[in-house]
Amino acid sequence: MNIIIGLIISVGCILGGFMAMGGHINVLIQPFELMIIGGAGVGAFIMGNPMKVVKDSGKAIGEAFKNAVPKERNYLDVLGVLYSLMRDLRTKSRNEIEAHIDNPEESSIFQTAPTVLKNKELTAFICDYVRLIIIGNARSHEIEALMDEELDTMFQDKMKPYHAIIAVGDSFPAIGIIAAVLGVIKAMGKINESPEVLGGLIGAALVGTMLGIFLSYCICNPLTSQIKIVRSKQHRLYIIVKQTLLAYMNGSVPQVALEYGRKTISNKERPSIDSVEQEMMNPGGEKAA
Repeated sequence: MNIIIGLIISVGCILGGFMAMGGHINVLIQPFELMIIGGAGVGAFIMGNPMKVVKDSGKAIGEAFKNAVPKERNYLDVLGVLYSLMRDLRTKSRNEIEAHIDNPEESSIFQTAPTVLKNKELTAFICDYVRLIIIGNARSHEIEALMDEELDTMFQDKMKPYHAIIAVGDSFPAIGIIAAVLGVIKAMGKINESPEVLGGLIGAALVGTMLGIFLSYCICNPLTSQIKIVRSKQHRLYIIVKQTLLAYMNGSVPQVALEYGRKTISNKERPSIDSVEQEMMNPGGEKAA
């Protein structure tokens, strides 16, 4: 929603200011200039990135428009799953724990947290490290080093659309100059025309420069900023898992280990202690009722 509001304000102020200065809006309607700039940008984007990144960029843009950041329910579901697993690690046999992590789709623990179960990568991350805890041979600092390495790799993969789109955004001003040069070439081909005709042709050419700058600084830059924010907050769920399980491995009881994870959440989004305690007593909230 913020993206749409910001775009409306940007376009409205630019067009409104242009018209207030006495400009005619029809001069800015240059679809072929837009086709040149947009087509060159999209072509360069596809040329410079693997198809997996191209597809993930489309997904990242959709997440940015939807502001698909974790909500309180997402955080509580993660903490609830971790608490249930840690509690069972202390009280149940290895075979019973393995039943949950080998087949999380049918696990009673994961079924109370649909937001976790829906996130296949997060579910796999939790199950993999609980499995390492069950094995019992790995020490906490070794697990932490492994987690850090995996989290760094995951975050770099998540940020590939950000870097890909920002690279194309940085190129749009130069692509706009290409469109402008082509427009000037067209104008020079009609050098014998009247000043009114030449003025219109040159004005249309300069629209290309304006469009390139607008696409770079008013579209791509804000969009990539939002992508980075959304994906960084999504990555926070994995940090919660890391800190909680490490605290448990270092000897904390499940209730205390959850605090290590809860404290990694931004203060403005962090669930209250009461909410977390309620989640421990009633995993999944109303959905488990």
